[in-house]
Amino acid sequence: MGKEQRFGFGKNWLSYSSVLTEEHIELAIDSLKEYLNIENLNGKSFLDIGSGSGLFSLAAHRLGARVTSFDYDEHSVECTKLLKQKYGQEQGEWAVMQGSVLDHEYVSSLGEFDVVYSWGVLHHTNNLWQAVYNAQSAVSRGGQFFIGIYNDEGIVSSVWLIIKKLYCLNSFFRTLLTMIFFTLFFSVGLFTDLVRLKNPMKRYADHKKKHRGMSLVHDWRDWLGGCPFEVASIERVESFVENLGFTLEKCTKPEIGFGNNQFVFKRK
Repeated sequence: MGKEQRFGFGKNWLSYSSVLTEEHIELAIDSLKEYLNIENLNGKSFLDIGSGSGLFSLAAHRLGARVTSFDYDEHSVECTKLLKQKYGQEQGEWAVMQGSVLDHEYVSSLGEFDVVYSWGVLHHTNNLWQAVYNAQSAVSRGGQFFIGIYNDEGIVSSVWLIIKKLYCLNSFFRTLLTMIFFTLFFSVGLFTDLVRLKNPMKRYADHKKKHRGMSLVHDWRDWLGGCPFEVASIERVESFVENLGFTLEKCTKPEIGFGNNQFVFKRK
């Protein structure tokens, strides 16, 4: 895929970092605690594959883990370093670097980790199953593998792929599709809330609480432009990872079909 058809994930994360607060960090910490079923990560090692904003590397760091973060996108690496510098604690290990999950030799060089985290990343590599295979290889015995993979919605997913490719094609389509879909996303949310007699503004105020400390507008932008883009059914992900020596601890479906299925696996 040409560079012009790859979404600027890192630039979007840099923009997100400007609105990040301690509340976002606490919500990310709560998310890790809930999904991993832990109170802290003291004495544990944590690998964040595709660190993006660096928020969940920071959350693991605050929970006491020895953290290693890497991302393919240089702007994401820059963003993670900024969060480390601004919010990181003096005590604790946290390494931030640039690398690709598709480079098996590179991933192997990092060693094994108690927790390998890669949420909403592996389906953006243009080689989903190789990415999943390489990522799981870094999980130690008894370790946890926490991933988020876009759900396969058949023809709907195929239509979204076309939209995403158009968005990344040039500035004209980027502006046009932003105007169309941001208006659509807002209107659908507004209509739904009014029908249900809910306060429409509460949807936007509560987004970070419901979605791991994320920002609504940055999530919309990431979804609309997020290319490369691959999808997989829950059954296919479960089968693939379990055949590599894991058991499924937790699986959460998205509120709407084309979001991320979230999986926590444990290596036997």
